[in-house]
Amino acid sequence: MNKIWRIQPHDVHQVAALRREADLPALVAHLLVCRGITDPREVETFLNPKLTSLRMPEELPGTKQAAGIILEAVRAGQKIVIYGDYDVDGMTSTSILLKCLQILDAPSVDYYIPDRLEEGYGLNAEAVRKLAKQGAELIITVDCGIASTDEAKLAKELGVRMIITDHHKPGPELPDVEVIIHPGLPQFPYPFAGLAGAGVAFKLAWAICQAESDADRVTPRLRSFLMEAVGLAAMGTVADVVPLIDENRVLVREGLDRCLRSNIPLGVRELMKAAGVEPGAQLTSEDIGFKLGPRLNAAGRLGQARLAVELLTTSKEERAHDLADYLNGLNESRQKIERGMQLTAVKQVNEQFDPEDDAALVLNHDDWHPGVIGIVAGRLAERYHRPVVMLSSTSGGTKPTVGSARSVPGFDLHAALVACEEHLLGYGGHAAAAGLQIEDSKIDAFRQAFCEYVSEEWRPEERVAEIDIDGEFPLGAFSQKAVKAIDRLAPFGEKNRRPIFCATGVELAGPPKKMGGGERHFSARLKQQNTTLRAVAFGRGEWVDEMAEIEGTIDIAFQVVLNHFAGRTNVELHLADWRESS
Repeated sequence: MNKIWRIQPHDVHQVAALRREADLPALVAHLLVCRGITDPREVETFLNPKLTSLRMPEELPGTKQAAGIILEAVRAGQKIVIYGDYDVDGMTSTSILLKCLQILDAPSVDYYIPDRLEEGYGLNAEAVRKLAKQGAELIITVDCGIASTDEAKLAKELGVRMIITDHHKPGPELPDVEVIIHPGLPQFPYPFAGLAGAGVAFKLAWAICQAESDADRVTPRLRSFLMEAVGLAAMGTVADVVPLIDENRVLVREGLDRCLRSNIPLGVRELMKAAGVEPGAQLTSEDIGFKLGPRLNAAGRLGQARLAVELLTTSKEERAHDLADYLNGLNESRQKIERGMQLTAVKQVNEQFDPEDDAALVLNHDDWHPGVIGIVAGRLAERYHRPVVMLSSTSGGTKPTVGSARSVPGFDLHAALVACEEHLLGYGGHAAAAGLQIEDSKIDAFRQAFCEYVSEEWRPEERVAEIDIDGEFPLGAFSQKAVKAIDRLAPFGEKNRRPIFCATGVELAGPPKKMGGGERHFSARLKQQNTTLRAVAFGRGEWVDEMAEIEGTIDIAFQVVLNHFAGRTNVELHLADWRESS
């Protein structure tokens, strides 16, 4: 679909002044100004974030109190269960607190991850009863629980104390538990509401270590653990696509630069090997998002989340190696399932919808894997720039149909589900992503109601995808030195995306090619004046045939990266969009 290219406005005088006063390369100064950073004093904080700038854990309401309760339970020998989620954020959150209590020699600590396929997201009554029957005396939730009022009530009735740590959107009523730790509750304000579940878990682990040390400065043994925990928190933060600003930027930058190099957990090291991350290479947020995260997520999507937590917490080298290999195999299975589902979904879109005019897409199939529909929904939302709901009726009507929904910038998906809740058995999520349950007989009515709501609330002029471009530069501007300068703005992610540039009048230096499994990806060599660079576009294999028909030059929007392969380093373009030169 055609996209609007919007080049970020900037003041050349501001760029020149920032370059001079902060002693920066011109390209870095340009990019900082595009991000609203014009004060030289802000430059150091942004480019070199430090762990010392993290807020102390007691500033997060409930953290100090929860740490005291947990330490009392440890010393009393009570059975503690950490109840997590089956995504990377939930797995890393669970791993942080599990390792924290293990290093304190807690006599009885375990963890519980619900089965995505059988139990769904978050606390569920059956699991609470099961844990109580097994002797749990204190349940600590991570990355879930803030909307689980009924389950919290049940736990209290069963005599099980509960501490909830979460970062998701709360319901109208808060659960009645011992303590709630949440950075975004208006009644318990905290300066930064954007922490991921792993960030919240890290703060709690930090507070527990302080309480155990009876001082702000923890013992060397606990400090070593906390540095490892920063690395796990960085992984969860990147994978959960929360804004990489404020404390999240600190956690991820320090986690990637320092903690996941000098304090790397055994399981993470083995996972890096399985994912093909070169030993000793600088780990990036893209490595987490596209290599490590998907392998951990595959375990959750295919009902094996406990194994991922075991990988992140094991101290046995052979077990770590075996688990990493197994998760790598699960990810390959997930990719095959995903490719087949996407082909079916695209065919359904073409047969039942008009992607140019229809405001939303609601798709349904009996054979779609419920653990993978969220990934495919996200890819379709990006491809068609429309909110997408994918429903999977895999149980043959014996159980509710489950669904995953993904949105696009500017449209509140959660509000749409609220408006259509009369057709749903249940739902949860936020503006960009959500899950739902529905009876088969209500699918048609829901599809109509959802599409009508989107059509009314999302005006046609808002439905055109846009690309924010940081500036137009010739391809010859991107030397390895220039790309290394750009990388000073890392870690890249939500609210701090890798810069996108554009170049005009670019030629094909040879026929474009399809690559990868199922020929899903695009590859070409592009030339402008005396510079020729390799360009790739993941998941855009259809561009090969489209671009091959162009006789003249093209304009391209792209990100620029350094590709390290077989001991060689080259500048590579990652295409975000292209169009025929006018």
